[in-house]
This record gives sequence, structure tokens and C-alpha cells, in this order.
Amino acid sequence: MHIDDAIRSRRAIKGYDTNHSLSREEKDELLQLALLAPTAFNLQHVRLVEVSDPALRQRIRDVAWDQAQVTEASMLVVVCARLDAWEKDAARVWADAPQPVQDFMAGAIDTYYRDKPRVQRDEVMRSCGLVAQTLMLAARGKGLDSCPMDGFDFDAVADLIRLPENHAIGLMVAVGKQAIEAKPRIGKLAFDEAVIHNQF
Repeated sequence: MHIDDAIRSRRAIKGYDTNHSLSREEKDELLQLALLAPTAFNLQHVRLVEVSDPALRQRIRDVAWDQAQVTEASMLVVVCARLDAWEKDAARVWADAPQPVQDFMAGAIDTYYRDKPRVQRDEVMRSCGLVAQTLMLAARGKGLDSCPMDGFDFDAVADLIRLPENHAIGLMVAVGKQAIEAKPRIGKLAFDEAVIHNQF
């Protein structure tokens, strides 16, 4: 599917074919494509928790407003990120760059993040969004459907997936084969209202 068609046809699907499954290889390919999305300073701090255990998915559904896609979609991914990757992983992810680049990035990253918890959290949320969108478009490109989700108890899901303290959850993404048609698009703002040239 052409990328334009994937973008135009992607919808947040709530009902999935429970008989449709994805192999481990198919899931891994989608996850690998998602991880090609850009991340802040190339820190690669996003962690994708692919939840395949049916009992765990049911427990997540219980704290996600009983939304059916949590258990009925072929794949459920909790998109998380490591908040302290700027401090712990910068040297590792830039290790293959020329030494002057490594030195510059080490200083730039430290200056940008140190003692700025809001910046640290904002950056991982942006990266989570980019990775999630890439996952959804990769799925659509393969004829699959998806649903981005934030309608759940974040603390409860964090407990269920044993999220380390230095991580945060951005959102969840369900992926599968739709069983119901998407509702018509509503409330789309006019292009000229949504797009501003140069300044408000």
C-alpha cells in the first residue's frame, strides 16, 4: 500500500476479528519497523511491551474501561520509554560516531536534559508518539488496522507489566484485522483553521 493510502485509510478501529492472528515473525517485523521511527537525540529510549499472554491482556482490559480491542486484537503493544536514557545510554548509542561527534553530543544531551524533569518526560512522550504512529502506519501498510489508546489506568497497567520506576507509559496500540467498519470521520476542522502560516 502506498504511504498516502495508508495515511488516508488508517482509522482507530475498536472491533477486531478474534480469529485473526499474527505470527511471532509478523509481530516482530511490525515492531522492528516501529523502532525505525526517530527518537529524541537518537536515544532510542522507547520500549515496546508486546503483551501476548491472554490472562494478562484480560487484566489490562479490566483497567482499560473494558475496551474490547485490548483482548480481541491480534496484537497489543504498550509503548513505554526510559526517562533516564539521556544519562545512561547516550554514550552507548553514539559510540559508533566519530569522536568529535560523540564529544559534542555528550555535552549537548547533558545540557539539554540535566535537572529538567519536564523536558525529560516531554521528550519521551514525543518519541512514544512517533514510534506508535510508525507502528500504526506499518500495520496499515500490511492491510491491518490499529487503535491508539490512552483510555486506561496508567498506574494499574504499569503494575501489570512490571514497569521499572525509571520508565513511563506513553500509550497502548492494538493491531489486528477489523471486524467492524470505522464510523464516518466527524468534526474535521477546515484546513485553513488547522494550518497557520508563519504566525498565529
